[in-house]
Amino acid sequence: MTAQEKFHLHAIATKARMLAIEGVYSAQAGHPGGSLSAADIITYLYQKQMCVDPKNPHYPDRDRFVLSKGHAAPILYATLAIKGFFPESEMKTLRQPGSILQGHPDMKLTPGVDMTTGSLGQGVAAANGMAIAGKLSGKSYRVYAMVGDGEIQEGEVWEAFMFANHYKLDNLCIMIDVNGLQIDGATRDVMNSEPLDHKMDAFGFNTIVCNGNSFADLEQAFKMFDLSHGSGKPTCFLLRTTKGLGVSYMENAVDWHGKAPNDEEYAQAMTELRAAHATLEKEIEFNNG
Repeated sequence: MTAQEKFHLHAIATKARMLAIEGVYSAQAGHPGGSLSAADIITYLYQKQMCVDPKNPHYPDRDRFVLSKGHAAPILYATLAIKGFFPESEMKTLRQPGSILQGHPDMKLTPGVDMTTGSLGQGVAAANGMAIAGKLSGKSYRVYAMVGDGEIQEGEVWEAFMFANHYKLDNLCIMIDVNGLQIDGATRDVMNSEPLDHKMDAFGFNTIVCNGNSFADLEQAFKMFDLSHGSGKPTCFLLRTTKGLGVSYMENAVDWHGKAPNDEEYAQAMTELRAAHATLEKEIEFNNG
């Protein structure tokens, strides 16, 4: 990946963060912390990795994405808007009556959403179904699912992991957003799930640990996933991220798991993100000569 490509991806991810914050602020409800930690991962997916068509959201051979941690819907919506599935202006209608953008993803309502989620723990099983359906029908599409590190305290997640291994779903990539915080506090204090790498290895996964906020690391992780096809093993990314990344007062702050900023906090967040975006745009312009 060139420096210019990195700047471009960072600029898109920063714009996605701005749209997500704008949506949560407009709704005065939502989950900014886990949305911001996942911004880089979902940006890379839709900009570099997945085969999707905004003009044909139900294209049968498209890759699939399941946001199992459905409360991070604002960043998924922002990414879909940037990709062209619907206008970016829709973000201001987040959680409003009649909006196509509700508090959790709805596959029957929002263009580009492949699975309705919200009740934690269920997304991996849905992704398994998509992956095995692809294999049974001879399709080459791939399935990606993002899971929260608090979410994996749900037992059905581990049942689904066993299923993925047993049925050799090497077209499936599970991405665990390991930001270390959940609604009640640090995951290590609420219900420690480490060592996750050893556990995922024991469940038969091709386990890759990387910085989920580094595009260089993400590029290498996805290359390893691409190379794993035919191995008979599902892949799991353990993505070490920073909750609230991009907004200084939200970073590593559990209070920002699920609340909206007030006027002053919104202004500060947007000032920081706009400044970061402007700097990236200048870098892109400079590198373009």
